[in-house]
Amino acid sequence: MDGFLSALLLQAGYNTALVTVGSALLGASAGAIGGFVLLRKRSLVSDAISHATLPGLALAFIAMAALGGDGRWLPGLMIGAALSAALGLLALDWLASRTRLPEDAAIGAVLSVFFGAGVVLMTVIQTLPMGRQAGIAGYLLGSTAGMLRSEAEIIALTSALVGLAIFVLRRPFTLVCFDPEYALVRGVNIRAADLAMMALLLAVTVIGLKVAGLVLIVALTIIPPVAARFWTDRPGAMVVIAAALGAAAAWLGAVLSSLARGLPTGALIVLIAFALFLASLLLSPRRGLVAKALQRHRFRGLVQERQGLLALARGAPIYDGATLRRLKARGHVGAEGATTPKGRAAAEAAMRDEARWSLYRRLHPDESVSTPGGLRPLAEILPADIIGELDSRLAVRGVQP
Repeated sequence: MDGFLSALLLQAGYNTALVTVGSALLGASAGAIGGFVLLRKRSLVSDAISHATLPGLALAFIAMAALGGDGRWLPGLMIGAALSAALGLLALDWLASRTRLPEDAAIGAVLSVFFGAGVVLMTVIQTLPMGRQAGIAGYLLGSTAGMLRSEAEIIALTSALVGLAIFVLRRPFTLVCFDPEYALVRGVNIRAADLAMMALLLAVTVIGLKVAGLVLIVALTIIPPVAARFWTDRPGAMVVIAAALGAAAAWLGAVLSSLARGLPTGALIVLIAFALFLASLLLSPRRGLVAKALQRHRFRGLVQERQGLLALARGAPIYDGATLRRLKARGHVGAEGATTPKGRAAAEAAMRDEARWSLYRRLHPDESVSTPGGLRPLAEILPADIIGELDSRLAVRGVQP
């Protein structure tokens, strides 16, 4: 427990702290750009990009090893992965725009071909009598164990630069995601904005290879934005929340992976991100399952109370036990089952409101369709002059307003 707290509070050594901070910056950038990609409805593109990095990563290793190095120089591997991912993105764009294939089919084709080529090259690497093949497979699932200080600094710096670029481009991204035509009128180059969005997504994917791995980095660009969607309807707030959730998942994942040798960082980050998603799914005050269940419970209670009061007003018996318990709990019916003075007054008010609603629907059929209510008193929804008109008409018909 002491080791966990030390790592969590960045007190487990400079290198561990640097890896943790770099992972958190990566998670924040991935969550932020993933939010815009989700709003643009192109989340699966990140899956194609991540798998398309593998052949470039392998070819970069082979090239650097052939030149006399150990093949594991991180900037060189990132450049190779970026070039390969860019080629995959161009192939995806060409297939989607120049053929009749839908985008999901194009993604499947690009993903499988590039990843298959990468697997073949990774197998070839294991047979080469040069370079340092050990550890290269860590780029599949991510591993921060033994990460050099220089590598951690590169990841932290590039993640911060990507985050800054996302912040600068947040307005055109938002316009393009919600209203491309309006964005075009405002002078936003939609094609350039889409390319910039995909470029930043590519950058996050390449940067995250060492931390989360190419198989799981896609989850860091999808799960935090999806979780953030439960908490807000505002795009700006959603991106901020997604960045915070991504940073938290990456921070905790890096901390946990530093506690024991061999723990896959990427898998831990994804599991923590999924735990945050489950918490959002359950506990969000607006869209969470708990809030929805409470809302349904309250609505059911209001319906029972309304129907029970109408039955009291008409002198009809109440057979439903839940309705009767609701009326007793609200003080409308006494312990013996007799209607209380409060219950009689509430029953009269419910009957009067029911008559108002019925008359209003007949007089204003178009407006009544869009008028919220049904269980709320009509006097709380409509202005006093319309309520007065309804009561006057009801009085003429012999209904006491």
